[in-house]
Amino acid sequence: MPLDTGNIVEERIAPYADDQIAALRPTRVVLDKTGHVGAALRAAREGLGMAEDDIAQFTRVRAAYIAAIEAFDFDALPARPFVVGYVRAYAIALGLEPEAVVARFHAEAPKVDCKLRPPGGVSHDAFAGIRRLLVVGAVVVAAVIVWNVARRAQLRAAEPASVHMVSRARAAPPAGPAQIGAPLPTPPEATTPPVYQTPGLATVDAAATATVSAHALAGGAADPFTDGVPGSARFAPGGAVYGAAGPGGLDAGGDVVLQAHKSTALIVRGPGGAVYFARLLSPGEAWRGAATAGLTADVARPSSMEVFVGGVSRGRLTQTQTPLARLGPS
Repeated sequence: MPLDTGNIVEERIAPYADDQIAALRPTRVVLDKTGHVGAALRAAREGLGMAEDDIAQFTRVRAAYIAAIEAFDFDALPARPFVVGYVRAYAIALGLEPEAVVARFHAEAPKVDCKLRPPGGVSHDAFAGIRRLLVVGAVVVAAVIVWNVARRAQLRAAEPASVHMVSRARAAPPAGPAQIGAPLPTPPEATTPPVYQTPGLATVDAAATATVSAHALAGGAADPFTDGVPGSARFAPGGAVYGAAGPGGLDAGGDVVLQAHKSTALIVRGPGGAVYFARLLSPGEAWRGAATAGLTADVARPSSMEVFVGGVSRGRLTQTQTPLARLGPS
């Protein structure tokens, strides 16, 4: 490589104006016009007695990239913008005008691709974040498992030593037929509760019931309410008659009799909801009372209850709750 020891020869690249290490070089460097710029840079470096590592140390560019630039080996270099920066730093290290060297590089270096490849030593892994998360998750799971195992070991160590229980030998059953003891009494919860009895009300005695039944069946004395009424429409007791009759008896016009044809519950309530009578009536049983205001008959099955007023049937109930004043004589 020819060296210029005097003025800069025309058509050669001038030295870098801001060269800070020009005093360290014995001569000023010019690039040869023959060959490509990479070979000219190598010839200039060798003319100064500098190695690739010296240029790499000054430019902070890897020595392998310096050698690839000198050989124009673009397969070993990163993307073109990075290579341009390397060439500019290489020219400054040699004391040359960097923009003139870069312009020559652009003119001589082929444009292989326009993709921006990362510089050497930099790698992009699309799955690096996922792998990092998987590693962190595996570490957390392993830590939880180790903690559980250690905790169980501590709990087992804290437990008292198990005591061996000595089982007593069972006595042999007696020979002969088995003896069966007396039956046990019925437990309290299995017994039937007593039938609710309304306080203050007594069942009509048998004599009064018999008298009422005879009077009703025989027709009794002349009565304005029952004369001319068929026997099937008159009240005939089929069991106990509860309640209290009015002054005129069962055939009086002010009395109401509720007789059950099927088992049903009857509750007679007074003003304010007070219970005057409550009982589960069997078929044939009846309740009698005055058809006064304020009393209400509450029947579970209205169709099972027949109404008698003055001893004469008025039909079956149609509602579960019926005021007795509505059942009186109209």
